[in-house]
Amino acid sequence: MSTTYKLPVGPVHVGLKEPVTAWLELDGERIVDATVRHGAIHRGIEFMSRTRNPIQVIYLSERICGICSFSHVLAFLRGVESAANVPVPPRAQYIRTLVLELERLHSHILWAGVACYSIGFDSAFHLGMLLREQVMDILEILTGNRVNYGVATVGGVRWDITPELSDSVRKMLRYYRREFTPFRDIVFEDPIAAARMKGVGVLSYENAIRYCAVGPTARASGLRMDLRHSSPYEAYCDITVTPVVPQDYFNEAHGDVFDRFVVRVMEVYQTLDIIEKALDGLPEGAIVSEPNLNKVLASLKKAEGVGWGLLEAPRGDDTHVVTLKAEDENVYRWKVRAPTYANAVAWPLMFIGNELADAPLIINSIDPCISCMERMATTDRAGNKNIVVLSELINKSRDKTRRMRGGNLR
Repeated sequence: MSTTYKLPVGPVHVGLKEPVTAWLELDGERIVDATVRHGAIHRGIEFMSRTRNPIQVIYLSERICGICSFSHVLAFLRGVESAANVPVPPRAQYIRTLVLELERLHSHILWAGVACYSIGFDSAFHLGMLLREQVMDILEILTGNRVNYGVATVGGVRWDITPELSDSVRKMLRYYRREFTPFRDIVFEDPIAAARMKGVGVLSYENAIRYCAVGPTARASGLRMDLRHSSPYEAYCDITVTPVVPQDYFNEAHGDVFDRFVVRVMEVYQTLDIIEKALDGLPEGAIVSEPNLNKVLASLKKAEGVGWGLLEAPRGDDTHVVTLKAEDENVYRWKVRAPTYANAVAWPLMFIGNELADAPLIINSIDPCISCMERMATTDRAGNKNIVVLSELINKSRDKTRRMRGGNLR
């Protein structure tokens, strides 16, 4: 009769890029059960938006996540524009698409480097970080920032694509088409890398559907799902996007870490093509429907309705639901559902049957963003669950401090 024991991995761990705790039940080195605990970062961003107008929330939404900040901004803006019936000029739609794909390029290359780091492939990790710098430089040239770009606004964008910038982007495309393939081949052809990633953290096709996986995690399990293809928005209405799945390159999809690597790496090439098509098809015209922010705020104050912004972020489906009330300048309600909400549900399945040393790699394989997951669920002894929001957490903290100080806290 074997004896199992529990071991926590995280929230602070040298192999993790996000603060998450995985309680692993081990039989020797083999994982037989797992419980994942999120909730190391609570910022109350949605609650804070209720004291800010939509223009101010733009900069708040951009700070939900650093890697896919523009995806969150654009999902929020599409929700506002949907609720208030704000048009977006075609040129602005193309520029938005261009920045989305530049962000995807940055995110996928960063993830590929981190995946190599997780298996101890340090030379490939450093090569990935070197490759990442080119797209970061382009984003800085376009927006002035390497992270949190500040380029989007209600009804369009704030910065235009100049001929000089277009030339810089095309130079970047030539660089990646020349330099990214050696990085891909180094990892694909390395037997140790294959041994560490193949058959590890498997999420089957059926379980990917059952547990509502999204983005590259779902596509790695063989699901041909991509919102840019099934529900095109912005310039994707004019640019054909075909979901990238492993079976198109290796005959079948296993849903393991290697397949997640394959999907993101091959999407890099797809992103390069989309960027080039966006530059080639960039229409003339205005980049914003109304440049006067005072007029924009006045129209938003009169707007009333619920808007839905949904797009394919680098990690998967990013959904923002925005509610506006007439005669109320501030956002009435804002609900964010980041892709990590969906993908993290399947973590326990991915752990079972693997070795303890694979745990950080499995956690990192879905490219988690815990800062997007800021809510907390509590369970009492009877098993009843409820959601605790920021205001309740603050009141509970104050009550506890009053008890500790004898009621002297104001």
